[in-house]
Amino acid sequence: MDRFEVRRLDYSLTEDHEALQAAYRDFFKTHCPIETVRAAEESGFDKNLWERLCAMGATTMALPESAGGDGATLVDLTLVAEEIGRSLAPVPWIDHVCAARLLARLGAVDADVVNGTQLAALDPQVDSAVGPRLIPTGSIADQVILRDGQDIVRLTFATRPAKVDNIGRLPMAWVDPATADTRTVLATGTDATANYRRALDEWRLLTAAALAGLVEETMNIAAEFSKSRYTLGVPISTLQAISHPLANMAITVQGGRNLARRAAWFLDNEPDERPELAPSAFVFMAEEAAKAATMAVHIQGGLGVSAEAAATAYLVRARGWPLAGGDPGASACQIAEIVAARES
Repeated sequence: MDRFEVRRLDYSLTEDHEALQAAYRDFFKTHCPIETVRAAEESGFDKNLWERLCAMGATTMALPESAGGDGATLVDLTLVAEEIGRSLAPVPWIDHVCAARLLARLGAVDADVVNGTQLAALDPQVDSAVGPRLIPTGSIADQVILRDGQDIVRLTFATRPAKVDNIGRLPMAWVDPATADTRTVLATGTDATANYRRALDEWRLLTAAALAGLVEETMNIAAEFSKSRYTLGVPISTLQAISHPLANMAITVQGGRNLARRAAWFLDNEPDERPELAPSAFVFMAEEAAKAATMAVHIQGGLGVSAEAAATAYLVRARGWPLAGGDPGASACQIAEIVAARES
C-alpha cells in the first residue's frame, strides 16, 4: 500500500502539524483569555486580536501560493480552527478565510484580503440564494461574498449594516444585495455554483473543527471542577453521573476531530470521492457540541449557570455558532441526497 493510500485511512498528526497547533494554542492562551472574550461580546469582534492573528500569518497561510498565500492544507486549517473554538476567540477567521479561498478560486482576491487588512464575509447558509440574509460577519466586513440568484457577487457598503443581537455573540447583520453601494458579479453559471458549494463545505468543515476545540475546553473546565468538589468525602468526579458524561464528551471530541480531519484530507485530495464528509462533520458537531456544553453546565451546578461562569460563554457559542450557517437540518438533507444518489 503506497503512502497516498495509507493517508486515506490515517489521520494522525505529523510533527509539523503538532508544532503548528501548539503555536496557535500558545497564541490564543496568551492573547485571548476569557476576559478578552467577554469584553468583545457587544461588537462580536476584537480588532486588536484580529491584527495580531493576521500578523502571525493566519490569513495568508490559508491561500494558495499562486494567490500570494502560503499554501496550507485544509488539515492545517482545521488545527487553527480548533484553537479558535478552544479559546472562543472573537475573530471572524473561519468566515474570512473561506471567503478569501473562494475569491482566489475565482481569480478575484487581492493583497488586502490575503493579509486580512480588509475583512471578507461569506454567506454560509445552504439554502440562501436570493434576497436579504443574515451574514455572520456582516456588521464588520469590508466586502461580502454571496450568491444572488445564479451569480456570485461581491458587495460593499458605505455604511456597514447594524449588528443583530444573537446567541453566538457574532458580528451578525442583515445584508440585502439590493441596498449595496457596489455590486460586482464575480462569476455565474454552473462552475460558479460549484465553487460556492466548495466554500460552504470548507466553512462547515472548519466550524466543525472549532466546535471540537470548544467541546474539549468545556470538558476540561467541567473535569477540573468535578475534581475539586466533594460529596460524602469523595470527589464528585468519581460518581458515574459525572464521570460517564465526561467520558462521552471525550468521545465526542475525538470523533468530531477525526471526522473533520478526514473530511479535510478528502476535500484537498479527492474532493469528489466523499462529498458527504464535510457536512457530516458539521451536523455531528452541531448536535453534540450543544449537548456537551449543556452537560458541562449541569456538572458545575449553580456556578455553571451564572452569567460570569466560563461554562455559560461556551454553552451559548456551542448553540449559536452552528446556526450561523442556517438550520443544520439542511446540511443533513444534503448528506442524505449525496448518499442516496451514490447508492442508486
